[in-house]
Amino acid sequence: MASYYDYMKRRNREEDAKLTETSTTINVPMTTAKRWIWVTFKREGIHCYPAALEDPALATGDEYDVSFLGYPHRHQFHFRVAIKVTHNDRDIEFIQFQRWLENLYKDDVIQLDHKSCEMMSDDLFNQIVAKYPGRDIKIEISEDGENGALIEYNI
Repeated sequence: MASYYDYMKRRNREEDAKLTETSTTINVPMTTAKRWIWVTFKREGIHCYPAALEDPALATGDEYDVSFLGYPHRHQFHFRVAIKVTHNDRDIEFIQFQRWLENLYKDDVIQLDHKSCEMMSDDLFNQIVAKYPGRDIKIEISEDGENGALIEYNI
C-alpha cells in the first residue's frame, strides 16, 4: 500500500508535467503563467502626519482641512501582501508567510511611527526582499480598510 507521501509525490509530478503542456482553453503554454500568493493581516497602530498642522495645502480651514492628521490617531492598518512564486506546490507556504509578516510588527522589527502607508510599504518590502530575494512583490496597506496605497516592487 502506497503512503500518503508517495501519493503526494506522484500527484506533484503529474501537476508539474501539466506546466509544460499547452492549456486547451486558451492555447497558451502553462509555463508563461505568472504565479503569486497573497496574504492579509491587520495591525493596530498610532500615527500622525505632523506637517498637516501647518502646511497651508492641508490646514485649509475649510471642508478640505485635514489638519487633524497632525495629531496622533489610531488606525487599524489592513495589509495585503503578494509575492511571486515559481511553482504550484507551496513555493512559499502562505500561512507561514503571514505569521512571519505579523511577527515583524509584534516583535517591533518594523515600527509604524509617523509613517504614511507608502513608507510602511517600503519598510515591509525591505524585510521581505531580504528573506525572499529576486521576487516581485505587491504590498497594499490601508487605513481602516478605507484609504491606502498599493506599491508594486518589480525585481
